[in-house]
Amino acid sequence: MPTGVHLRDARRQLFDAAERVLLRTGPNGLTSRSVTDEAGCAKGVLHRHFPDFDAFLAELVLDRAAQLARQAEALRAAVGTGTVAGNLTDALTTLFGPVPVAIIPLITFRDELRARLRQARPGGGLAILTEVTTAVSAYLAEERDRGRIAAGADIDSLTLSLVGGGHLLFADRDPGPPTTATVHKLVTTVLAGALPGRPDAH
Repeated sequence: MPTGVHLRDARRQLFDAAERVLLRTGPNGLTSRSVTDEAGCAKGVLHRHFPDFDAFLAELVLDRAAQLARQAEALRAAVGTGTVAGNLTDALTTLFGPVPVAIIPLITFRDELRARLRQARPGGGLAILTEVTTAVSAYLAEERDRGRIAAGADIDSLTLSLVGGGHLLFADRDPGPPTTATVHKLVTTVLAGALPGRPDAH
């Protein structure tokens, strides 16, 4: 690659290139060379903008986590509308989209990346899952305040079950993402004892 290639908004183009490589080859195929090749620039371009590759990856994860935070606003906006199960089904499908699901194992298997993320923000070691957990927990708490979740429902336990179960459903990318019906079944199962008027809602 010629070293004189100029990228407009180089950081953004490198992030987008890394995302494409990650979706195509998984975490094992994500290297500084694969990213710069995908972006069509010299390898030195990445190192002019980031101290090292783990610093680049940390910024990538934080950038994608910020996107998730914006997407989570749709869930907060849905409070009091539709059905709780329907809203959570839509939210899990969006928040566990292909990019977040691909990023989670990247974080899991790179110790230095997790360390950088923890330095960058509280609870940042698993930034993607933190955003999903925060969004679901806040939504459930607001629906409980409105009486659409039982007053005695354990929000933390519900959140853990929804986020953990959702991640397991979406993590296996080979057969493709789960169907809406499959996600909805998970949500309704988790919420079974937490809806008002149910004999086991306490």
